[in-house]
Amino acid sequence: MEEAGSDRTGCERLQKALCECHQRFGPGAIRDTACRHLNRALAECLVAVLCPEETEAVRTLCASGGTRLKRSQCQQAQLSLSVCISSLQQD
Repeated sequence: MEEAGSDRTGCERLQKALCECHQRFGPGAIRDTACRHLNRALAECLVAVLCPEETEAVRTLCASGGTRLKRSQCQQAQLSLSVCISSLQQD
């Protein structure tokens, strides 16, 4: 059984850190710069939780340059990830 308040997705810790960063810095360029890494990490975490297979395909196929076939597979993986994310958005 999971403990109350446990981090089930791994993203809760990042969300808390991002909220704390936003509290430390007022709106504007300084906050944007100071919190950028946390914002990106949280976004990547949430996408990986919601579209795990598509995220892993992009990581694997787009990690480095390669042949025309690999670049084509990377583009297809990116499209699949985009479709997955779009399917989760509300109208």
